[in-house]
Amino acid sequence: MKNRLKVLRAERDWSQQDLADALAVSRQSINAIETGKYDPSLPLAFRIASTFNLSIEQIFEPNQ
Repeated sequence: MKNRLKVLRAERDWSQQDLADALAVSRQSINAIETGKYDPSLPLAFRIASTFNLSIEQIFEPNQ
């Protein structure tokens, strides 16, 4: 799934570890989501969206 996670994180000057800590996941999980190797669970996607004060649709878009 394509996502804007890396861009949103960079806009806030957060490291992958900063975001991982905020979401209670590993840095490796953040890296895997950013590179499209892992699609987050729905609860994690909601936590990510909440962290950035955006909707899930503003962060993630399904592969067409």
